[in-house]
Amino acid sequence: MSVIALASDHAGVELKSFLADELKARGFEVLDLGTNGPASVDYPDFGYALAQAVTTGKAEKGIAICGSGIGISIALNRDPLIRAALCHNGLTARLSRQHNDSNVLVLGARMIGLEVARDCLVAFIETPYEGGRHAGRVAKLGCPPSSGGPGAPSC
Repeated sequence: MSVIALASDHAGVELKSFLADELKARGFEVLDLGTNGPASVDYPDFGYALAQAVTTGKAEKGIAICGSGIGISIALNRDPLIRAALCHNGLTARLSRQHNDSNVLVLGARMIGLEVARDCLVAFIETPYEGGRHAGRVAKLGCPPSSGGPGAPSC
């Protein structure tokens, strides 16, 4: 059984709960990293916890939610092993997996409705990474910019 970690700030609690139920219905184990109530919290704390769960292997993939999705995706992408993709529909979620091998789906709870969130979730969990022409680009995502330019050794 695959483990999917979920984390949200206060704006994403309801959507997180909805998506947790969707994942469980599809046979996934859910690792809920909080938050679980309406009290204001800081999204970076939950983004960092989710990044750690994914990078240490506690979860295969992650789903992160804040009001817009922007703040928590910035926090997540500070980790060089995380490829967090802020998605607004099923197509962007599918492409994030196919082309970018995203390991965290990010949603803005105040930006999309439940049906669109479900479409994103399904695309994210069901779409494999294509590799091929995308592999070299994805390999560069965890590396800091190099002054060597194109063809410089990877990190």
